[in-house]
Amino acid sequence: MTGTTTTRPSFDTVAVGDTVAERSFTLQRLDLVKYAGASGDFNVIHWNERVATSVGLPNVIAHGMLTMATAGRLVTDWAGDPGAVVEYGVRFTNMVPVPDDGAGATVVVSGVVATKDEEARTVRVDLTATCDGSKVLGRAQAVVRLP
Repeated sequence: MTGTTTTRPSFDTVAVGDTVAERSFTLQRLDLVKYAGASGDFNVIHWNERVATSVGLPNVIAHGMLTMATAGRLVTDWAGDPGAVVEYGVRFTNMVPVPDDGAGATVVVSGVVATKDEEARTVRVDLTATCDGSKVLGRAQAVVRLP
């Protein structure tokens, strides 16, 4: 999960409909364990396949908030400043199963400038996040203040 932007976008140069970026993020079981430790979310469905499948899940699933944060990275990297994101929200629409196979799960995230607010000098970026062709986040939007 790496990547950076080389130049910061300007409010005056972005337009509604512009593609912000598209990136693939790979999540491994180790990422889930690290996230659990940092967040205090030690629910066993995020690391124990036997327990996850016994409660009807397809496999160990990624933490929803980890998926949300991963998608948010696309916007913060594009903006060139995490502090430029003044609002961010999503709805969780589907699971991200993370097999323990060395390959993990790939979340593909893309963003498009949906609106511009001239007075506030902000843009709303609508995000699409999928895993194995299924949408995993809905109503994913970030409001970004640009110079």
